[in-house]
Amino acid sequence: MKRFLQPVQKDGSFKKPTLSSSSSSSSSSSSSSPASANDSETTTPVEDENKTQKKEPTKFLTWNANSFLLRVKNNWPQFTNFIDTIDPDVISIQEVRMPAAGAKGAPKNPRELKDDNNASREEKLIITRALAGPTFRKYDVWWSLSDSKYAGTALFVKKCFPPKKVSFNLDGSVSKHEADGRVIIAEFESFRVMNTYVPNNGWKDEETAFQRRRKWDKRMKEFVLQCTDKPLIWCGDLNVSHEEIDVSHPDFFQSAKLNGYIPPNKEDCGQPGFTLSGRKRFGSILKEGKLIDAYRFLHKEKDMERGFSWSGHPIGKYRGKRMRIDYLLVSEKLKDRIVKCEMHGHGIELEGFYGSDHCSVSLELIEPTIDANHSSNLNPE
Repeated sequence: MKRFLQPVQKDGSFKKPTLSSSSSSSSSSSSSSPASANDSETTTPVEDENKTQKKEPTKFLTWNANSFLLRVKNNWPQFTNFIDTIDPDVISIQEVRMPAAGAKGAPKNPRELKDDNNASREEKLIITRALAGPTFRKYDVWWSLSDSKYAGTALFVKKCFPPKKVSFNLDGSVSKHEADGRVIIAEFESFRVMNTYVPNNGWKDEETAFQRRRKWDKRMKEFVLQCTDKPLIWCGDLNVSHEEIDVSHPDFFQSAKLNGYIPPNKEDCGQPGFTLSGRKRFGSILKEGKLIDAYRFLHKEKDMERGFSWSGHPIGKYRGKRMRIDYLLVSEKLKDRIVKCEMHGHGIELEGFYGSDHCSVSLELIEPTIDANHSSNLNPE
């Protein structure tokens, strides 16, 4: 979700960071292989710095970066220090806002960063150098990008936990990416991780707002109900606050309007992400899909300081107004393995947001027991 009443600055108005020029790892052309950040640079083997006895990831982080390029340019030292401290096995990024490869008028490759002109090559080099540093070189990265600087997702997975398969569409029978690069799904031995940047509900009953979100929720529900062979960890900016406890000022958000517009259906009234109809659809996905909201599972009470992942701009009517719209959801089968789920930002001045209007959210699971693994193999459904 964007800050309201706040113009977005152009990427070119920011200074480049001073970053290491070491190279990134190469990629293969298969959909299950990570996309290279810069294919033109020489690659060198990187020794795995994260040797572990774990067989699969147990620590997950999700963050809407609100332009990954801007975060690299302006907030990279602080963010990488944070990643070093948290040490997640999987990092899900939304709103990458880097265009996909492909010249004007040519087919796009949403798995690769654009580099067909001087400006895009420079931006790609900035990203490549950042990811070649000591913090991120231990990860493989998959991109799912839009044709322009809009939306897009990225998934970083520690090299010691290579996924069995990576796909980019809710329809498993097709290989194309979801529109605007909104989905990445990584399959591991005993579960799937899905990173999504869910379309904003919008303010009006039109094709690019209410109708688009209704179609998305319908498809997502179908996917969750069909994806029963393995437990699911679903993370990302889901652009919905499920209950009143998930917003700082329920009355404000329930009565919010844009230019005085009132939808014909009263259940569509209010702040995008906090309409009654959207919340009901989300609740239905959780209930019928047997998904647990990991943060609310551990944090039952309202926390006005740290309980929200999106915060309005410090200046204007959204000052101090907050919503919890970034989630880590897990299948009920994983419920007993949840040990920690935390927000990592707080305060009106957005401490821990690292330049975005969203803070990150982390999840930690305990290792499965042998009995649990055995039971899962015997009863995959």
